[in-house]
Amino acid sequence: MTSLPYNIRPNLAGDYPQIDPTALIDPSAQIIGNVQISRDVFVGPLTVIRADQRGPDGKVAPIQIDSEVNIQDGVIIHSDMGTSVIIGPKTTIAHGAIIHGPCTIGRECFLALGVFLYKVVLEDHVWMGMGAVAKKVTVPAFTRVPAGTVIRERPELMALRLITDKEREYMEGVWAANSRLRKDYQELWKKADSIRSTAEEKARKKNESQAG
Repeated sequence: MTSLPYNIRPNLAGDYPQIDPTALIDPSAQIIGNVQISRDVFVGPLTVIRADQRGPDGKVAPIQIDSEVNIQDGVIIHSDMGTSVIIGPKTTIAHGAIIHGPCTIGRECFLALGVFLYKVVLEDHVWMGMGAVAKKVTVPAFTRVPAGTVIRERPELMALRLITDKEREYMEGVWAANSRLRKDYQELWKKADSIRSTAEEKARKKNESQAG
């Protein structure tokens, strides 16, 4: 495990991140401890995903990120000691969002810029608008939480409406655009690696010929 880059490193309990080789992790992101990242996940610049708080048993609960999740720039994901964060497949988490566990986020949710979650369950296909805050609640599937809304109690949830077909199409479009971005970056990095390898091979052969 010593070959891992410095931005992907263990916690004090000795847990190493487990990252699928198809995931794209920006070099400036920090992935620390008991973090499990599935296939085709994108983690953008300056994001911090940190699983390092030991529970009463001395173990660190995992942060689990399912397949094809899109995590944009400057997102913070952390958790109270002994508790987990679970993020379902094809969820989009936009710039500057903060998720502090215990939290469970369902599949194909949309968290807009600056969303804050603490001790929350989001069921599938939930829309959290820009700057929305949810604390100690369960948000039902297909619910739309408007920008700037603060949700702390069930009566506040009852005032919300369901997402429309148009809004669901928007959510899917944002996810698709960022999925393409991940693939484009992966292709770019492959080309860069190929160019670097070719240059190193040429330099090696040149040095061998000069030495001979």
